[in-house]
Amino acid sequence: MNYLPNIIFAILLILGIGYFVKNVKKLIRNIKLGRDVDVSDNKSERFKNMARIALGQSKMVRRPISGVLHVIVYIGFIVINLEVLEIIIDGIFGTHRIGLQILPVSVYGTLIGIFEILAILVFVAVVIFWVRRNIIKLARFWKSEMTTWPKNDGNFILYFEMVLMMLFLVMNATDTAFQELNSGNVVSQFIAPWFGGLPESTLHFIERAAWWLHIVGILVFLNYLYFSKHLHILLAFPNTYYGKLQPKGQLNNLEAVTNEVKMMMDPNADPFAAPAEGEEDDVPEKFGASDVQDLNWVQLLNAYTCTECGRCTSECPANLTGKKLSPRKIMMDTRDRLEEVGKNIDANNGEFKDDGKQLLDDYITREELWACTTCNACVEACPVSIDPLSIILEMRRYLVMEQSAAPAELNNMMTNIENNGAPWPYNQMDRLKWKDE
Repeated sequence: MNYLPNIIFAILLILGIGYFVKNVKKLIRNIKLGRDVDVSDNKSERFKNMARIALGQSKMVRRPISGVLHVIVYIGFIVINLEVLEIIIDGIFGTHRIGLQILPVSVYGTLIGIFEILAILVFVAVVIFWVRRNIIKLARFWKSEMTTWPKNDGNFILYFEMVLMMLFLVMNATDTAFQELNSGNVVSQFIAPWFGGLPESTLHFIERAAWWLHIVGILVFLNYLYFSKHLHILLAFPNTYYGKLQPKGQLNNLEAVTNEVKMMMDPNADPFAAPAEGEEDDVPEKFGASDVQDLNWVQLLNAYTCTECGRCTSECPANLTGKKLSPRKIMMDTRDRLEEVGKNIDANNGEFKDDGKQLLDDYITREELWACTTCNACVEACPVSIDPLSIILEMRRYLVMEQSAAPAELNNMMTNIENNGAPWPYNQMDRLKWKDE
């Protein structure tokens, strides 16, 4: 017996999975560069969110056309890839359609029939996605942040899925033994005549070539995910689990600032008193965020999970009125900067060497940050619970509290609140005069 194909298959499998694991470790390392945050509360609610949003695709179907198509691709791709288990077993042990040796023909045929129907549905859905992206040219796919790579990345995945589905169907269509069973070939029976008249040896060669290309394509696809926006296929589940549970309008307050305000309102407080024994000084080293290491790890997970679908930007009132802000770009910039920091660490033996760059100014401009209305439309629109607003607010916090770099209008408002107890430039004695007019 010739074991060479089995050995080659095992080597490819080990290399493919090994490279994927290596990149997953790098991904986890990069996410852990963020500040720690406690998201261990309400586990039952978090599991419900993950089941409803990531597994159930509840937010995707709010836009029915793209939502239904996405559900087809999502379910089809997951179910069809169960066939990969059979391919792996066949590849390692040199068997052919091991399922037929384990399951009754009727059961095996039913499974393959379901796979074939889903394969053709996925193919059609992907073609429609391609048309929407490249022929109809939906506006959200052609915003300024969608440069060459993001646009190509979206198409590459569509081509991958088209080819993988066709390889699966061709593999079944040219497998004469499978076709003779006349069970499960609900779609491939219509493709088989394309190869009619070819010698048995040629059909076998085509079937084997489709089989090899299919499994190699899946391994390439698996490792392409790390470099692609389609990493959300894996990260949508933890991202929705760790998503914000508080009301969207509830902003996080810094404990140090809250305590400072309380102290200012307490006439008996000593501002110079040292922390009591057993208590720690809760003043952070830096207020807000100017670079990715200042954000928390959930925000960095958000950045890697971004699907670049543009739903957030398409519903952002600032963007719709011509402002520079795009919530999608905020997430893409955060991910790109985090990747740059990760490569810096790799190049310097595990240590970050200051490169003179940061997320603020080098990636995200101040104009973008101050254009945000904090309306939460982007957070509500995101199909996988990403929160661009939280990053915007942390960077604003840095500008105000570390650099005193708020816009003049905001500085005037804060001065009025400090002096007059209200945002308007009237002294406290005149605050109620409006009712007499």
